[in-house]
Formats: sequence, structure tokens, C-alpha cells
Amino acid sequence: MRATPTIAFSHVGIFVTDLARMRDFYTRFLGLTVTDHGELGGAELVFLSRDPREHHQIVLVAGRPPAPAFNVVNQISFRVEGLATLRALHAQLRAEPVREIAPVTHGNTLSVYFRDPEGNRIELFIDTPWYVTQPVRVPMDLSLSDQALWQWAEQTARSLPGYQPRAQWEQAIAGRMGLR
Repeated sequence: MRATPTIAFSHVGIFVTDLARMRDFYTRFLGLTVTDHGELGGAELVFLSRDPREHHQIVLVAGRPPAPAFNVVNQISFRVEGLATLRALHAQLRAEPVREIAPVTHGNTLSVYFRDPEGNRIELFIDTPWYVTQPVRVPMDLSLSDQALWQWAEQTARSLPGYQPRAQWEQAIAGRMGLR
């Protein structure tokens, strides 16, 4: 039996139509820093990161056709530091050139989805202390107080298949991955 190599996800690259607009959005709104910018093979690239240990977490590459038939990137997800940050970003999205803003719970996260200025789906999320069998997408009301929202989120998670404390699920998955 071949040993599985140790790997970790590092970054994603997306083709964009308007590089300046996308650079502005990802740096201004999501707080990424340009770590490099240049040209390779006739395409302009912008490297972005929020982690000094990662040269780039996102690379924007010019050259996307204005109206592609299908976007193969399902979503780009960003973990945020807490519910207050998630709420603040959700409120700020109203002033941005984005669409399809959708707060939801997956049981294991509280998330806000939206389409960036070129239509790529972005998820901002915080983890919950629960696991439920995926996929799950339940609309969420961010106008609830923190206490009411967490109470609703827990009741929702408990009502879904596979509910268990996240720590219990993590232990089981670690075992399946051979990491115990």
C-alpha cells in the first residue's frame, strides 16, 4: 500500500476580465495584500495573500473572456474571525458591486455568500461547534441578536441528519485519515 503524501491546500487562481477592478475589490474589501504583480506568457498576474507564510492565496490572471459560458470555480471561501466580523462584512456588501448576497447556515458554518464583481461565488464564514451531514443550505436571518442567532443555529443543526459535536466528528475523520 502506497503511503499518502502530506499535502495542504495553499491557493487558487482565477481568470478575470477586469484585473484592476478585481484587484481593487479583493484588496479593499477582503483585505488581501498584493505580494507580487507581473506578466507571464502574455498574461498579467496579481498575487494576493492575507498570510505572510503564503506568497499567495489567490492569484488573479487577466484574460478571462467577457462572457464565458460557464464558470468552473464553484466558490472561494474565506474564514473570518467571528460573528461580529461576519455581520459587519455582510452589512458592507450592500455598498459593493456584488450580487446574490445570501446568509445561510450549513450547520457546521454560518456563512454569507455573494458574487464578486465578475460573478465568482465567494463565501465568508465562521465555524460552528457542530457537524451535520452535507450538503445543507438553510437561509439565515442576520438581523437576529447574537444570542438568538446562535440559539437558532444550534436548533437548526440539531434538527439535521448526522448532528454531532464538531470535536466528535473531527476525531472520527482523523481516524479515517489515519491521523490518530
